[in-house]
Amino acid sequence: MAGPQAAAAVASDGRPGPAASSAEIDSFPVALAASLVHPEAPPAGADDWQCRPTSEHPRPVVLLHGTWENAFANWSMLSPRLKRAGYCVFAPNFGGPPGVPFKATAHIPVSARQIAAYVDRVLEATGARQVDLVGHSQGGGLLPRWYLRFEGGTDPADPGRNKVRRLIGLAPSNHGTTGSGLGTLTNLLGLTGPLSLVVGQAYADQMIGSRVNTTLDRDGDTQPGVDYTAIASRYDEVVTPYHHSFLTAGPGATVHNITLQDVCPQDASEHLSISYDTNALQLVENALDPAHARPVRCGVSVPVLGG
Repeated sequence: MAGPQAAAAVASDGRPGPAASSAEIDSFPVALAASLVHPEAPPAGADDWQCRPTSEHPRPVVLLHGTWENAFANWSMLSPRLKRAGYCVFAPNFGGPPGVPFKATAHIPVSARQIAAYVDRVLEATGARQVDLVGHSQGGGLLPRWYLRFEGGTDPADPGRNKVRRLIGLAPSNHGTTGSGLGTLTNLLGLTGPLSLVVGQAYADQMIGSRVNTTLDRDGDTQPGVDYTAIASRYDEVVTPYHHSFLTAGPGATVHNITLQDVCPQDASEHLSISYDTNALQLVENALDPAHARPVRCGVSVPVLGG
């Protein structure tokens, strides 16, 4: 796994990557394959450090990728959509050393400190008072929740000073996972620790009952002043059971738990494809701007590829 020193610097540095002006990609496997060649490149539409928020979209959107992913692989469909809609979009790489395409493997509190520094940089560059966070898997669940609670993302004494207004998670790993039984098996065999030395501490952190999970859940799921949306699929094969994505609202917070198939019954997206599913992405856009929410026109979406 990437140690704290190796993971200490968020890779996105504001320099345009080779894909900075490329077109939207509509398939996770294609985006992942492209990212293997340029693992630090931002997705199209992201990391314009000259962008200034508008009155219609006053908060920059920070996109947080999932475990063993990177910003380009995860966000090459959503990032250009949001940019076209008029948002300032930023997509850091975190939780892994530069040049390695499979990131977000570090201990979640380590990655949360990187995100804290990155959000501060976005706020300073854009002049905005708050950001909205959109994340996939770890990036929509435990990681931002740790940042909000322990790394300065919110101020419980004065929610008006919060740095984050909304957190929107696609298949977020909020309450841990059995990993379709793999995590349960490695726990029973005492192999979770040794396996994490190979695949990264974030694996153990996201297992049901991990220290990260129990620490976060001890004082409730939410922080005052934050609006949370969790979008989950019944076909999720990574966050299992899928309803572990959902949150319970505490004082001063609002929570919207959405099962994708309750909106689009024929949607077959699972964990990998949900960030390339136009149905799910419309739900994200609606959560970012509920005053101008549009009906989801349910299209065909298939496992792995999205649609």
